[in-house]
Amino acid sequence: MTIDVRGIPGVLLAGGLARRMGGGDKPMRRIAGRTILERVITRLEPQCDGLILNANGDPARFAGFGLPVVADGIADFPGPLAGILAGLDWMAANRPDVKWVLSAPGDCPFLPRDLVVRLDQARKQQNAELAVAASGDQAHPVIGLWSVRLREELRRAIVVEGLRKTDRWTARYPLATVTWPTGPFNPFFNANTIEDIAEADRLAEFDGG
Repeated sequence: MTIDVRGIPGVLLAGGLARRMGGGDKPMRRIAGRTILERVITRLEPQCDGLILNANGDPARFAGFGLPVVADGIADFPGPLAGILAGLDWMAANRPDVKWVLSAPGDCPFLPRDLVVRLDQARKQQNAELAVAASGDQAHPVIGLWSVRLREELRRAIVVEGLRKTDRWTARYPLATVTWPTGPFNPFFNANTIEDIAEADRLAEFDGG
């Protein structure tokens, strides 16, 4: 089935430091022979009108993926809101036609194949300013649709107010929340520890390898 991407590109957030794995880039860890980032890209490329990667440091380490690499525009702020803002700024400068951007972490290898279309439908149906994903009773505010026109408000919240928590930002606007089932596994499973990598290897069998 072909999904109408509706002109929505995606920004993959790969700025985490993987402290619980001993450092390095979490998205470059391998699950069943493929990097987590490769799996994320494979999930989202058919759904998005192009992808960019938000990451700090030397962008050359991601050269093999063929995506634009965009660093945070706000110094010393490694949080996901800064990465989302970097994605919105890049779209405003390079793709002024874009109105909405999907954000997703680079360490979620099993993202739903209907992620973008369901978020977009919910946003429109509820006349919401933002849309985020959930599974079970847990929201995942870093996985959502963001309006490019809100980027200056987001910048002010980060720089002037010192806002760091994504859900505090989303609480300011009419928000659509779309819930996915958690069986046979949580599609928003993320790999934070060595044990998570082992679990992801097992889950990859349910996901087709």
